[in-house]
Amino acid sequence: MGYHPRMTDAHAALLARIADALDRLAPQPPAAPDFDAARLFRHEAAGERFVAAADYPMALDLLVGVEGQKARFVQNLTRFATALPCNHVLLWGVRGTGKSSLTKAAFMAVAAEHPDLKLVEVDRDEVAALPPLFDVLRARPERFVVLCDDLSFEDGAAAAKALKSALEGGVAGPPENVLFVATSNRRHLMPRDHVESQGAIASAENAEEEMSVSDRFGLWIGFPPMDQPTYLQAVRTYAERFDLVVENLDRRALQWSQLRGARSGRVAWQFIRDLAGELGKSLPA
Repeated sequence: MGYHPRMTDAHAALLARIADALDRLAPQPPAAPDFDAARLFRHEAAGERFVAAADYPMALDLLVGVEGQKARFVQNLTRFATALPCNHVLLWGVRGTGKSSLTKAAFMAVAAEHPDLKLVEVDRDEVAALPPLFDVLRARPERFVVLCDDLSFEDGAAAAKALKSALEGGVAGPPENVLFVATSNRRHLMPRDHVESQGAIASAENAEEEMSVSDRFGLWIGFPPMDQPTYLQAVRTYAERFDLVVENLDRRALQWSQLRGARSGRVAWQFIRDLAGELGKSLPA
């Protein structure tokens, strides 16, 4: 700051304080992400932050009844980790069948052999922030699995266009070091009230946009409802792994599922947590 002949020292000090206050009020660029801090991160689009998370505790072999799905996902993920051709993944099916758990458990298993592999979870309401996120990750030396859990396009085609833009990458092409994984209860990602909320013409146009996004997933892995033998096998596997010994295990597990009105891997795990609490034993979170 120059010093004017008529400017007093008090004026100069005041202007210096104002300039300093303005500097403090100005938006600061986001800090460079520290991807050495963890293997799992949550992305906060509002602050452009990557928040480190603890390792996912569930072992991959505890997920039973989905052996085919596990094999296909791990194969694709391993190819990505080793820079071989692979596909973005859509895991779809009924609630509680292990889609998100499989993604994270498989990631932990593969990341144990590939330290530069990271997982970044994004909220389904922040799909519009994916293109700039992918641009940030593109410049990094690590390889990233970007996970969006329970994805659907409740807000219509705008979110679908943002996701398609991220996956295609514009003129630069898609980032080679990013694998996008989404879970959904619906195969084509469309909300059930599509027509009612938007009208027939708008709905048809948006449906075309949203279905074109689902086509960008080269690998679709389905999770059908769990039948009774598979549900009981899941319960027995958990009980054996954690040494939970009780009489009439199958009968109690079936009664639990009847109270919940469903059979799934999630329901089996919830039964096991209740049983472990009854027996005074601890389990992974």
